[in-house]
Amino acid sequence: MLLEYFQMIDRITSVDMEAKVLEASSVVPDQSTVFEGHFPGHPLVPGVLLIETMAQASGILIMHTIDFARIPLLAGVKEGKLRDFVGPKTQLDIRAEIEHEGSGFAVTRAEIRSGGKRVANAQLTYTIIPFPTPELQGLIKGQVADMKKQA
Repeated sequence: MLLEYFQMIDRITSVDMEAKVLEASSVVPDQSTVFEGHFPGHPLVPGVLLIETMAQASGILIMHTIDFARIPLLAGVKEGKLRDFVGPKTQLDIRAEIEHEGSGFAVTRAEIRSGGKRVANAQLTYTIIPFPTPELQGLIKGQVADMKKQA
């Protein structure tokens, strides 16, 4: 997990195309400039970065279902809940499931657990558009392939 670069997923541990479920994991880094301001002496992962973590897992799942032909962009967060604090060195297990998709949008449910305890969950809505450049498409496909190799 590289908080400063918004690289929130370390490993994709499984993708079930039939069930439309993705599981991933990340470890919060011990040190990050994010922790200098959030909060000095008591470092916590900002809740918005937990939402981003779920959004990235869901986005990767959506791209798998469409063979990376288009890119999903987060359009809405419903029922978002931050249930516990997350600090440095915390192991995070992320799960995303597609609830509905079609006509250029998708809806997912995602959650993050740590030590079996749910720390965040949300329903996420995406608009799905063509990749703006072939270079971005290739970059994202490569990054996702690297995440799978880490498993």
